[in-house]
Amino acid sequence: MKPVVNQAMLITYADSLGGNLMRLRAALDTHLPGAFGGLHILPFFRSSGDRGFAVIDYDDVDPAFGDWSDIDALGKDYFLMADFMLNHASIRSREFLDYMARGDDSTYRSMFIDWDEFWPEGEPSDEDMELLYRRKPGGPVKEFTRADGRSVRIWNTFFDEQVDIDPYDPATQAYYERNLSRLAQHVAAIRFDAFAYATKRPGTSCFFVEPDVWEVLEIGLKPLKPYGTVMLPEIHENYRTQMKMSRKGHWVYDFALPMLTLHALFTGRTDHLIHWLEICPRRQFTTLDTHDGIGVVDVAGLLSDEEIDLVSQRVDANTANLKGHGPALPAIHRDGKKVRYQLMTTYYSALGEDDAAFLLARVFQLFVPGIPQLYYVGALFGANDIAALDRVGDPRAANRHDYSEAEIAQAVTRPAVQTLLAALRLRNTFPAFNGHCYVSEQGQGRISVKWDDGACAVLLEADFSDHSFVIKARRRHEPWRQVLVS
Repeated sequence: MKPVVNQAMLITYADSLGGNLMRLRAALDTHLPGAFGGLHILPFFRSSGDRGFAVIDYDDVDPAFGDWSDIDALGKDYFLMADFMLNHASIRSREFLDYMARGDDSTYRSMFIDWDEFWPEGEPSDEDMELLYRRKPGGPVKEFTRADGRSVRIWNTFFDEQVDIDPYDPATQAYYERNLSRLAQHVAAIRFDAFAYATKRPGTSCFFVEPDVWEVLEIGLKPLKPYGTVMLPEIHENYRTQMKMSRKGHWVYDFALPMLTLHALFTGRTDHLIHWLEICPRRQFTTLDTHDGIGVVDVAGLLSDEEIDLVSQRVDANTANLKGHGPALPAIHRDGKKVRYQLMTTYYSALGEDDAAFLLARVFQLFVPGIPQLYYVGALFGANDIAALDRVGDPRAANRHDYSEAEIAQAVTRPAVQTLLAALRLRNTFPAFNGHCYVSEQGQGRISVKWDDGACAVLLEADFSDHSFVIKARRRHEPWRQVLVS
């Protein structure tokens, strides 16, 4: 198994690049050689919904994708990341089905959070509901009827096929131990999906509740410690939350970068971006796009409300063809009001499908401190898939196009994609990226980012006004030489 290294990572579903894990490997070997050192394969287990995130069990790879031998073969050449849902399980899982069948006699009865038992008065007050961090109308609850005829209401943060689980319950901890121990034998890193929702206490937001969140994290980490597995907590919220995690030594996501980069490209202003590069965690995985779209809430405080609105409005204008397709864009209930949570679009379409702007964004990401993660649609300069949106109905489907082998082969012939692939290969092999980072403003809209390890250096000079860039490199005591230009 290849350990985590400082090289670019591709994020993809098991079936999005060719149809299964064997074809994914073929696509990497044939069309993307040297571009990625890591792979985050989104849930590849049997699932009942949410495109894999309602995991039925972690015992085996879904046969539609392949088997563990396919995962292990990829793990010899790429450092792998897999998802584990610390907060929820599928309603088709054997644990939940056992509870539905056996009721109070089930071993798993207390693994699932009974809504009525959770609240001291049996029901949340209006004040309790206002405090809750809610992802869907009506609150995080769903009613089920057990085999004995009793109706029970179970905590349900996200989708109908998922139910939340109690991390403090012994049955849940046994579930964690069994599944995380197995996963850690196949992958170098595990992402704790929806981690912050696993902290629930009456009278709070039930999201990243302190100090509970640190206790829950230790519960989740316990099965991984014997294996030395890297853990990445997935938390979409204000960037200060990531800073808290970072100060305790954990890897974190840079979910602020996407909106900051859009703002710089739309306005030609780079001051906010430079400020972020000066203070951002170094032990992080960077993103521009993910399977869920572009996070908005993460950047509050780094951009003003007016600047966030400016970016959102520009993206809405660039993606006007999404209107009338699928449901409305999602919001969360936070602090007693609705807040726009994400922009459901590919990053390429968010930028008006402008090759120069998108290429600059991607190359700039490669020079930001941290390990760059590239979502597969973004790696291929993918536009919104309106047909998939109409077919699936989920607004996120526009950003989840499944590529055939022929489509991959065509995409990589585009000059902008070729330039990105060259930049990725440089990022993966040039030793200066393991050194120190220096960021400076070079005039209106212009940034330089230099990495230097003492023996060699690499420099990006980026212009966010005209969307051009040049990459230079040198060995010690040698002059700069140009290695890549837009």
